[in-house]
Amino acid sequence: MSSHTPVTDRILGAVQRAHGCDLDMLTKNLSDLSWAQVFLEVDRLSRDGQVLVTLDTGGRYMIQLPDHSKEPATHYVRS
Repeated sequence: MSSHTPVTDRILGAVQRAHGCDLDMLTKNLSDLSWAQVFLEVDRLSRDGQVLVTLDTGGRYMIQLPDHSKEPATHYVRS
């Protein structure tokens, strides 16, 4: 089990409460954190598979929690 920092917990909580949001809204909701702090943690969470980051048609980065009830779209097979 991985331990979360207070910043991690706050970001995951804000995304969960909003049922997904864009990066700018997330930064505004966590106004005591810098944009860079939020961005770096969202980047790390994305790489760890804890959040999904997508680019919408308006050019905004949308952040949401992954739906773990669905099968992954990509399957890796070792030979």
